[in-house]
Amino acid sequence: MTQTAIEIRGLQKTYRSGRGAPEKHALKGIDLDIPAGSVFGLLGPNGAGKSTMINILAGLVLKSAGQVKIWDFDQDINPRQSRAAIGVMPQELNLDPFFTPRGALEVQAGLYGVPKSQRTSDEILRLVGLEDKAEAYARTLSGGMRRRLLLGKALVHHPQILVLDEPTAGVDIELRQMLWENMRKLNRERGMTIILTTHYLEEAEEMCDEIAIIDHGEMVARDSTANLLGQLDTKTMIVMPEAPVGTLPYAPGVEVNQREDGTLAMSYHANDTSAEDVLELLRQKGIRIRDVKTEQASLEDVFLSLTKSSA
Repeated sequence: MTQTAIEIRGLQKTYRSGRGAPEKHALKGIDLDIPAGSVFGLLGPNGAGKSTMINILAGLVLKSAGQVKIWDFDQDINPRQSRAAIGVMPQELNLDPFFTPRGALEVQAGLYGVPKSQRTSDEILRLVGLEDKAEAYARTLSGGMRRRLLLGKALVHHPQILVLDEPTAGVDIELRQMLWENMRKLNRERGMTIILTTHYLEEAEEMCDEIAIIDHGEMVARDSTANLLGQLDTKTMIVMPEAPVGTLPYAPGVEVNQREDGTLAMSYHANDTSAEDVLELLRQKGIRIRDVKTEQASLEDVFLSLTKSSA
């Protein structure tokens, strides 16, 4: 089996504007390898170029330059094979209201040339929790059910790679949990490569093995989730003093803020200041400690740091 699910080299996309208007460079030479069998996060602020990249992978948008290989099939040389290797669950709820869920899956399978003997519509309906709505018209389904059906349509041709574009945007907690579990199941049991775009950074932190961050059409980071979280060496020690503190302690390299509950949030750079230095500062100021804990950097901190520095 291929070790790389998707290989991108020098990917560019330029949108030509009207007469006299400047061109828009949506992607500016992206290089990216996505390992087979991984859950990979593709993050970035609005307008960063994520949707453009996904649409190029899906064959919906033509690239301006560069090379894209999907499951070892070059998109320019083997467009049908590369397209068959990937399934995309779009963000938009684009469903024919007069098809039933089973009918929609059957039509989608037919479009991909899946023989009737190899179609698994009922199995997919069970997977996405729509078996009891198999013969209901799509127009009668709730928004959450329609999103489940979009996931089902992305699976009809048994792709090796599944792209989920903002799958949990605007859905309730129950549906979000169901989608997360489906992602884990497909990845764990079928070895399917999952590519996830999301605005929920806690979702990426929870689900993704590796993450790429795009900003202004350029790659600003690409690493394992653990390594990205480790990029920020800022630590925060949360101290509950025995008695209220009137004057906040001060020392170079330590930023101290008092929270509403009376705790002291003491932030410091681990490379320059140790936890023992922070505790020693408190002892010097005569502050007795009732309780202490530490807070680690979150993916949101990393994301904001990287996108701010690329602006």
